[in-house]
Amino acid sequence: MIALEPSLSTRRPAVAGSFYPRGARELADTVEGLLSQAPKRGESGLIGIVAPHAGYMFSGPVAASAFAELAFPKDAYQRVLLIGPAHYVPVPGIAAPSARSFATPLGEIAIDTHKIAALLEAGLINIDDYAHAPEHALEVELPFLQQALGRFTLIPLLVGDASPEEVAAIICIVLDERTLLVVSTDLSHYLDYVSAQARDLASAEVIERLDYLRLGPDDACGFAALNGALCAARQRGWQINRLDLRNSGDIGGDRDRVVGYGAWAFSASTPRS
Repeated sequence: MIALEPSLSTRRPAVAGSFYPRGARELADTVEGLLSQAPKRGESGLIGIVAPHAGYMFSGPVAASAFAELAFPKDAYQRVLLIGPAHYVPVPGIAAPSARSFATPLGEIAIDTHKIAALLEAGLINIDDYAHAPEHALEVELPFLQQALGRFTLIPLLVGDASPEEVAAIICIVLDERTLLVVSTDLSHYLDYVSAQARDLASAEVIERLDYLRLGPDDACGFAALNGALCAARQRGWQINRLDLRNSGDIGGDRDRVVGYGAWAFSASTPRS
């Protein structure tokens, strides 16, 4: 078994105070307020969710629509597989951090270093702290998870030029009945309001057909991670249901250049093994 070097103990927050509040109390109140206003559909057999990752003032209500599905006892999920794109540093393949924990203003989340070491030994991922250090796509999901789940361990992966099948292989290896899949992605970027609505609706229909070969970077910044989840869903016979579909123009932003946000839930009709 490969042992991860303990060179980086904790990955510190990169976007606290910009994408979400810096203070712990304000952050907890903000997340709780968003979750309390979100509809709770109660997906049975919940396996995972898709949530956006912009600043909470824009995508927070849509993200809450996904995380509100975690209305279970706080010990229902003990681990989270969190996958999303790298916005600032090109990532070959799929990258994990060497950190032992990720921190937010709400506290530290332990990394499942044993599972990461196993994936590394199998040649399925690499280690890239440089890509993880500035990245917001995974970080902004963490306060929602902390508020909804309490204590859990984390497997945070940035998906670069990996194929859907490569991402799906990791998902299928990691997921069990106590592990939640979270896919972090926004949809279209900087179209006008009407054009964004049309593009995002078309993308939603592709997603809901589990068509993992159709989405590209103009449809979703996290398309590679999302395509991998759709591939896993097709392989495993999971269902996907839309929870929310809006854009920043619906949530008070400029309607000349908007960003699209969607929320979905993956579920299985039979228990996972």
